[in-house]
Amino acid sequence: MAQTDRLYRLKHLFDTGRCFSSAALLAQLEVSHATLKRDIALLQDRMNCPIFFDRQEGGYRLDASRQSIGTQYELPGHWFSADEIYAVLTMQHLVANLDASGLLGQHIEPLMKRLTSLLDVGDHKGDDLTRRIRVQTLGARPVCLPNFQAVGAALLSRQRIVINYHARTANEGSDRILSPQRMIHYRSNWYLDAWCHWRNALRRFSVDLITHVRVQEDMAIDVPEAELDAALGSGYGIFSGTQVQWATLRFAADRARWVAAETWHPKQEGHFEPDGSYLLRLPYTDPRELVMDVLRHVPEVDVLGPPELRQMVVEKLRAAIEKMSPSSSGELWGGQDHAK
Repeated sequence: MAQTDRLYRLKHLFDTGRCFSSAALLAQLEVSHATLKRDIALLQDRMNCPIFFDRQEGGYRLDASRQSIGTQYELPGHWFSADEIYAVLTMQHLVANLDASGLLGQHIEPLMKRLTSLLDVGDHKGDDLTRRIRVQTLGARPVCLPNFQAVGAALLSRQRIVINYHARTANEGSDRILSPQRMIHYRSNWYLDAWCHWRNALRRFSVDLITHVRVQEDMAIDVPEAELDAALGSGYGIFSGTQVQWATLRFAADRARWVAAETWHPKQEGHFEPDGSYLLRLPYTDPRELVMDVLRHVPEVDVLGPPELRQMVVEKLRAAIEKMSPSSSGELWGGQDHAK
């Protein structure tokens, strides 16, 4: 009988609440005394199962007192192979490193400790993951954990919230009554899509800018998913808008191989040109984030349209050069005639 089958069998026996002598267990499992001891030790040490030897009854049983004080004693209902545990721990490591605000760590830590204790097999240890896998998160803004939890609880319980929101653009706070619709983790930061009862419209809020949350008893209104996507998810990036336009970008051949493998938008269209360049088309509503991403690829990118988007990129480039090189800006834009 394989070890997994034996552990299942032991679970079934101990779930009855009875006391079993070593002889009875050996007969049930058809194993040696040494194997039985190893299996029981595995359940005790790694599965957190409160098996003990009852000297009065002369056998093994579950410790009922552990159950009475609420300690978890149930054996796991599903058994992971070593490869599956490695996969789970790897995902945990990725989540822990991506979660720069530390919002999820305290919730998954107990589970990860249990999984790590199951990993004492093979040539590798769970601790190796912290040394061998590195995830670097840039641009993450800290989020107040109580506010995050209050927003999440209201979202799931479908209740309205009153928030104080400090907008970056205006650099001032305002009180809003919201019906939360969904939360989005985008580029290492959290956003809340909600119906704003003050604006009487859908709005997207950066969770790190919420300075106070109060959950109300009033039920939140529900906005259909299609309406949410149309208002907040139709364009490029995190900024919302209603008028969808299509940008056309051409990337030089040496940059094309990189951009062609990237997903800028779920509805993007792209193909290689005969000269090796890459033509990318994608929808946008508010151009701010798209302009920032285009600037990352200068000078290997050309904005073919629309003209308004191209002009915004040109103006950003001109402003940057004038700010960084005020004494030579005329020379840079005027060519060699100015230099003479």
